[in-house]
Amino acid sequence: MIEKECVWDYPRPPRLEVFSKPIRIEFAGKLIVESTHTIRVLETSHPPVYYIPRQDIRPEFIHPAPGQSFCEWKGKATYWSIIASGKRAERAAWSYETPAAPFSVIRGYLAFYPSLMDACFVDGEKAVPQSGKFYGGWITSNLIGPFK
Repeated sequence: MIEKECVWDYPRPPRLEVFSKPIRIEFAGKLIVESTHTIRVLETSHPPVYYIPRQDIRPEFIHPAPGQSFCEWKGKATYWSIIASGKRAERAAWSYETPAAPFSVIRGYLAFYPSLMDACFVDGEKAVPQSGKFYGGWITSNLIGPFK
């Protein structure tokens, strides 16, 4: 039986969780990410966001992108474009290179917008992207919304 999680039970400020189930990301016919060492960020009303260590991301596919944003909890985010097989996804991932102290564990990890990838999988299940262009949550069948 799959344990259900209500996103409205997630805390604010967000909670970090070590997540050891397999995460896989595909783009342009390439496997971009394969990891069992991610950090899940859980925040009230949002589906989880998975932060992936750089060593589990194929480096030839990630390229720095212009721009930045600011999270009240984590700090300044930098962006990454994904390029594979002649296909490009602009600002498809982000990272916190110098996060606020409570979030230092995700320093240098990347999170990906599932809406800009071909497929993102959590423990073998294809995740559905969170609606909208700003948020990068991954919706799986065990989550109960509504989602922000």
